[in-house]
Amino acid sequence: RLVTILMNIAPYGVFALLATLFTTVSLDTFGNLIKYFFVVFFVLVIHALVTYPIILKMLTGLNPLIFLKKMRDAAIFAFSTASSNATIPVTLETATKKMGVKNSIASFTVPLGATINMDGTAIMQGVATVFIAQVFTQDLTLADYLTVVLTATLASIGTAGVPGVGLIMLAMVLDQVGLPVEGIALIIGVDRILDMTRTAVNVTGDSMVSVVIAKSEDQFDEDMYLDPKAGHNIEEIDFKHLKDN
Repeated sequence: RLVTILMNIAPYGVFALLATLFTTVSLDTFGNLIKYFFVVFFVLVIHALVTYPIILKMLTGLNPLIFLKKMRDAAIFAFSTASSNATIPVTLETATKKMGVKNSIASFTVPLGATINMDGTAIMQGVATVFIAQVFTQDLTLADYLTVVLTATLASIGTAGVPGVGLIMLAMVLDQVGLPVEGIALIIGVDRILDMTRTAVNVTGDSMVSVVIAKSEDQFDEDMYLDPKAGHNIEEIDFKHLKDN
């Protein structure tokens, strides 16, 4: 009930924060907010579709296109829920029934990754910090940038796999470089879609690491990985049913 109360009054709090910001920033800032959105979105997509496949190819020699194709259902589910924790069962099914990762590996790496592997969150926090610094015309030094990298990494590791929590941890990053926490109100309006996107990125990273570790520990079924029909008997996810519940 407390969570319900907080969710009901949250819009009023956001309105109050934005009202305060209107007195300190220009309307041009909201045009720059669109640029911020696309920068974060573009970097997240590149990280998922370029960085992860390159790492997978270098460390395992496997075809990354097969990996991305088999990740589709799990990534869609992660995008729709915006929660790494809620996606754990789907990620486990994908890793063990489609990619050939033995359950002894996946049952450890997937839940662990849902807790500490938050690449997408770290990307958002880094870009958001620079954006907020520019809005408040505060120059960041090299030491500040290094602090942002370190703090965003540590904050992402400690971030729970639930929707919207990345913004809460962002407050810690802003505080470390002397930026006003109320700057978070600027990006709240566009963060929902970004939150969904970075969750899909995080889940993709969890599966990629699971494959790499399974391959290195000889706990990997490569025939299943190469089989395009592997896992097709897994029951399809009823998104409408989940939404109704």
